[in-house]
Parts: sequence; structure tokens; C-alpha cells
Amino acid sequence: MRALPILFALLPAFGASPAPSAEGQSLFSPDGYRISQFRAPVPKFVSGAVTVTTGEVEALRANGQVVLIDVLPAPPRPRGLPASSLWLPPERRNIPGSLWLPNVGYGRVSDALDQYFRRNLASATGGRRQAPMVFYCLADCWMSWNAAKRAVEYGYGKVYWYPAGTTGWEAAGLPLARGEPAPGQPGP
Repeated sequence: MRALPILFALLPAFGASPAPSAEGQSLFSPDGYRISQFRAPVPKFVSGAVTVTTGEVEALRANGQVVLIDVLPAPPRPRGLPASSLWLPPERRNIPGSLWLPNVGYGRVSDALDQYFRRNLASATGGRRQAPMVFYCLADCWMSWNAAKRAVEYGYGKVYWYPAGTTGWEAAGLPLARGEPAPGQPGP
């Protein structure tokens, strides 16, 4: 029976859906994307991508040939806040030089968000499907896992997944910079 938790941890990487969550809803879509409870332990790999450590991201960044893609969702405007009220979203600090594509890591994305993701990947890579890209978010966040999986499915051949995200980067004493979402971002 000890193998059962390991099996459930591997199922999403192979596109299978494990048992429903405690609320009775599945955690995964039929095509294997995490669709709820995004802040939870993640698997060790994304099928078709290379899992990288902080040191490996540092090396890729130092060579200047990698596109860093932050997929942390943009904080939504608080519900019930009157339209006339000022609201300043919390600042996002990410790895310097990153492209921030908020909300593309959801398990289900609208057509508009899918097009936003595709358009920005094509622009960031100069249309080169073999351009190296590192996807990240925070530690124990399925958003980067979903985004890396989606990039592989789009046909990109050098997809790196950095599961430690800015949590691991900051813990290593490395600098963070203020992030700004890429323009044109639609809602989830």
C-alpha cells in the first residue's frame, strides 16, 4: 500500500486523474492539468520538460540564452470593492529579466488567455520552438507545472521547469526585481 501515494503523485504527469479531493471535486482535468488547490506539493517532473534547480537556473540565466517566464497569477481586485475605490495590487517580485504571464498556469484557460500565452511565447522566443524557456512560480505551486506542460504541448522543445520558483531563488540569497504583467492579459 505504500506505493499508492507515489502512484497518485505520478498520475498527473501521465495525464491521468487521481481520486477526487476532499470536497468531492477532481483535482485534475481529463487531459491532466491541475484544476484546483494549486498550492500543494508538486511532482518531480513534467513530461517532456527538464526539471531544474536554482543553480541550474542561475547558469542558464548567466548564459543569456534563456527566456524566464513567471506564471504567478495576478491578484484579483477584491470582491465587493466599489469601482470608485482605489486599489493597488501587491507587488510581484520575480527573477530579474523575467516575462510575467499571469494566470496562464490555470488548468483551464479561456481561448483569450490561451492566445495570450501562445502570442507571448512566440514573441519571447522569436518564434523559435527550440529556444530554452524556464517556467516558474512559487514553491509547491502547480501553476508553473501546468504552464510548462502546456508549452510542451504547444510544441516547444526546450522547456525547463523550476519548481522552487521565487521561493527557492530568494532563499538562495539571489536578487528579485519588480515584475510587471505582460500587456494584454485577459482574465482567467
